Amino acid sequence: MSDDNLPESDRIEGAPHPRETARIFGQDAAQAGFLEAFNADRLHHGWLLTGPKGVGKATLAWKIAQFLLATPKDDGGGLFGDAPQIADSLDIDPEHPVARRIQAGSEPGLFSVKRPYDEKTKKLKSQITVDEIRKLKNFFALSAADGGRRVVIVDSADEMNVSAANALLKLLEEPPADTTILLISHQPSRLLPTIRSRCRELRLSALSSEDMAAALAQAEVEAEHSDAMAELSAGSVGEAIRLSQSGGLRIYADIVNLFSELPQLNRPRALALAESAVGRGAEERYDLMLNLIDLFLIRIARTGATGQPPVVEAAPGEAQLLSRLSPTPHKTRAWAEVAAEITSRSRHGKSVNLDPAALVLDTVWKIQQTAQG
Repeated sequence: MSDDNLPESDRIEGAPHPRETARIFGQDAAQAGFLEAFNADRLHHGWLLTGPKGVGKATLAWKIAQFLLATPKDDGGGLFGDAPQIADSLDIDPEHPVARRIQAGSEPGLFSVKRPYDEKTKKLKSQITVDEIRKLKNFFALSAADGGRRVVIVDSADEMNVSAANALLKLLEEPPADTTILLISHQPSRLLPTIRSRCRELRLSALSSEDMAAALAQAEVEAEHSDAMAELSAGSVGEAIRLSQSGGLRIYADIVNLFSELPQLNRPRALALAESAVGRGAEERYDLMLNLIDLFLIRIARTGATGQPPVVEAAPGEAQLLSRLSPTPHKTRAWAEVAAEITSRSRHGKSVNLDPAALVLDTVWKIQQTAQG
């Protein structure tokens, strides 16, 4: 397998790589926060980009990298002491040499740290190992020759093992000159506190339905119901792309339809749903189905707790069903408890390779029992 065809841990299958994404939607505050620090000459050497998975953290990291590498360092003003130019955008002309080199993967001032491909197992490794961090030594040695900026992107920092995290910490404690390290983190609480303390945080938020529609259109992903997609994906365009490619909206509609007559249950329909999670190539559908059932239960409990169904339905008839299933505080507690129990049972069932159809049916019967109680 050639390098061009190797899987990339920092790319969502079926979507452009973050370095290829022209625009970032819904993250104006994070972009403005970075530009404010840059324009005030308070550019921190370490930046921690946090927020839900799939909301644009990697895209922002690549945009920042491109911006920094294409923007000359301020040497204290021009020949006549002119004030340094103030940047009002991270956008760079796509024909700029830096932009072209980044797209080609040949920019000498940029190094991307990610989970590597294991030639022995023919799979991506499960962690970022210390060997990947050690490669930065050669990068810094080679890139120092031109005297320009250097940028490192770690995607994601959550995936570093202990040795890799400690090696990166040493770099953050004594960063090479003119170097910016961008750490992408979906769960910053999992990082070493000392790593977090040595970085400035840029917090990214979930996308609105309007921004979701624009981001999906840019990724050339067809999504007729962007409002529902934003609901099910919790505003994560990455998750929305996965849902779109896996038929997530259809699966969720089937789940809502199956439970629409609770406490009565259409057994043939339940069996059909369970059987659809079985067989070669159905692993992704199986995982998605369990996740969507979890989400369905969470939305029931949330409806009961707030007294209001979601403003946006993720499937036809969902709002009325959620309100009917959770009419009292007592019932709301029951749904919250069964949601936690089913999540635990699903994890255990998958860990011991329980038959997918059996696990789905067991989950369906448990939900019916709760509706009857």
